[in-house]
Amino acid sequence: MRILILNVNTTQSMTRAIGDSARQVASPGTEIVELTPDFGADSCEGNFESYLAAIAVMDKVVRYTEPFDAVIQAGYGEHGREGLQELLDVPVVDITEAAASTAQFLGHKYSVVTTLDRTVPLIEDRLKLAGLTDRLASVRASGLGVLELESDPQRAVAAIVEQSRQAVEQDKAEVICLGCGGMAELEEQVRLATGVPIVDGVRAAVTIAESLVRMGLSTSKVRTYAPPRPKSVTGFPMAPAAAGSVSF
Repeated sequence: MRILILNVNTTQSMTRAIGDSARQVASPGTEIVELTPDFGADSCEGNFESYLAAIAVMDKVVRYTEPFDAVIQAGYGEHGREGLQELLDVPVVDITEAAASTAQFLGHKYSVVTTLDRTVPLIEDRLKLAGLTDRLASVRASGLGVLELESDPQRAVAAIVEQSRQAVEQDKAEVICLGCGGMAELEEQVRLATGVPIVDGVRAAVTIAESLVRMGLSTSKVRTYAPPRPKSVTGFPMAPAAAGSVSF
């Protein structure tokens, strides 16, 4: 089984960290291929960067020429999952939805701890669209930018731990979702500080993607995620449909 995992930004070190995290939970025989978009921002922290990333991720996937069995979009609260589902005939899993759905098996209420406050509405909207807000206790911001997770890891740990503690104590969360693809390595430290289960979206997405492939399931094509209708698309950067995708 081969799973493509797409970083939504252009920071190569973050792509490698996402790939390494994914491999830690991948089953024997599952190949994880991490990919970085060819264009876009070095971090995604707002609507403009998120929409740009959606195009870049779709472009990267359709240009991939080898066979693959599933795709993971490794951006928290980012746009683009629906477009991938239209283009591909393999399962597409978004880490935001993967983390939240997994959290609901582990406790009554869950909270998301993310980066900047401006990203909170994007995450809330993504969870609402996915029908995952009924048991959402809160979405909290650590106040750190995505790139600060790498440049100042000690400060990142302290800020994320503090917001996670407040989510448990004040918002009554029983599970914490780490709200950024680059937070995977903080999982154990946050768990020890809060005493609750911690869900990393990348790892959750890998296990869900593997399960869907093993069950022979993929996106329904009868209506919402039917392939794009054949038509002329002027000036769009995406190449014609490639391996694992639906022609349009």
